[in-house]
Amino acid sequence: MFSGWLLIGFVLLQLAVRQGLGDVALLSAIARLVLVLAVVNAAVALVANKWRDDRPNDRFPGIVQDAAVIVLFMAAGTMLLREQLLTTSAVGAVVLGFALQDTLGNLFAGLAIQIEKPFRVGHWIQIGEREGQVHEITWRATKLRTKAGQFLIVPNSVIAKDPVLNFSEPTVPTRVEVEVGASYTTPPNEVKRAVMEAIANAPLALLTPPPQVVITAFGSSSVDYLAQFWIEDYANDRTARDQVRTNLWYTFRRHNIEIPWPIQIEYSRDEQPVRTEAHVVAAADRLGSIDLFATQTVDTRHRLAAAAKHHLFAAGEAMVRQDAAGDSMFVLLSGRARVSLEPSGQEVAVIPAGGFFGEMSMLTGDRRTATVRALDDTQALEISAAAFRELAVADPALLDHISSIVTTRRTGLDEARASAAAAPVPEAKQTFLARMRKYLHV
Repeated sequence: MFSGWLLIGFVLLQLAVRQGLGDVALLSAIARLVLVLAVVNAAVALVANKWRDDRPNDRFPGIVQDAAVIVLFMAAGTMLLREQLLTTSAVGAVVLGFALQDTLGNLFAGLAIQIEKPFRVGHWIQIGEREGQVHEITWRATKLRTKAGQFLIVPNSVIAKDPVLNFSEPTVPTRVEVEVGASYTTPPNEVKRAVMEAIANAPLALLTPPPQVVITAFGSSSVDYLAQFWIEDYANDRTARDQVRTNLWYTFRRHNIEIPWPIQIEYSRDEQPVRTEAHVVAAADRLGSIDLFATQTVDTRHRLAAAAKHHLFAAGEAMVRQDAAGDSMFVLLSGRARVSLEPSGQEVAVIPAGGFFGEMSMLTGDRRTATVRALDDTQALEISAAAFRELAVADPALLDHISSIVTTRRTGLDEARASAAAAPVPEAKQTFLARMRKYLHV
């Protein structure tokens, strides 16, 4: 369209020259310049116009086309009309005009942005502390629409100097983060499950890619967690964060997880001991369901539970390792544990809640014969050889009772070992009983 108007202007100027109107030399020079500009503009349009299916439009946006027209016009005008002072002056005036403009840096920066395309119209970007959706890219500046609805005009020279963070590329889903603190009294795996539940209940949070929760710090008043999840449109990041934060409050409340008060606020609370009398009674009841201690009185089991250590193991954590020294046994109060042989990793058994392991180390001081890992968050009671010795001294028949149970359990373990390597000959019951008496000094 522009080339057409230029051609019309050229024809009119030529008619004026033929009629002898005005300065013929000046009109003739202007006519030739107009013709050169029309030809250059048409040539660039033919290469990058919008009606060609194979047009290289990604590399030829409006600013690049305009720059190409200007450069080619200057070159063609200088070569074709250099003998005339008017032409030289006109071309020189164009160059000088650009050189004297304050926006020269913005011009070239805008040209570079259009060629390199670090962002496009519609993308959400952050430039320094500025953030918004790209609405328009001009010669001088880039216009951003903020989330508050205002236009933010950023000079292209500023964009060329500052780092640009593009939230819309290379993938459309954008990962956002929410921080939350939880009380030290709640196991991390419980908190992580609650956070994942809160994310799953947020409508704007995507399930693919999957979200994740990590511990970022052990703060002054809380364990700090970072929830990372993906959303489809960065324009909704504040709403998505609000949904997750709101769900966190309700989810934590349902699971009795405390979000601590800020540390600068003083408040009083009734501190509950980590292990109460109720824990001891529950542990003593659990001991009563185990063959090893079923013959003991309630009072004896209570004393043993009170003397034992109470541990909490995270899912996947090693409770004992094969060949490690040990002098205690473990009773699972809750959760499950996996018994495996090293180095093959062959699974021997899965111990349910109420099960036990490590009795050989407690009774004879032997090294651990297998690696045991918690399959879930597992609470366990650790009974030491010293605590068990008091029972054995008070009830000598206890050793005969336990030796029968342990010998049977060892037979199963030896059979599992035989499938991985040559197993030693099982120890006779009487020999094993003698070893127990010697180790426990009973």
